[in-house]
Amino acid sequence: MNNRLRELRDARGWSQGELAEQLDVSRQTINALETGKYDPSLPLAFRIARLFGGRIEQIFLYEDQ
Repeated sequence: MNNRLRELRDARGWSQGELAEQLDVSRQTINALETGKYDPSLPLAFRIARLFGGRIEQIFLYEDQ
């Protein structure tokens, strides 16, 4: 699953650590999400979408292969 997390985070000038703090996760979790090594739980995906003021499907891009 691809995502726009890095793009959205950069647009706000936040570091991975700052985003992690706002979402109550580790910086390593943010890194794993941004690099596609980890797919978020549904509650985390909702928190991310709420924080960025969008819908989950605007941030996380599912590509059926």
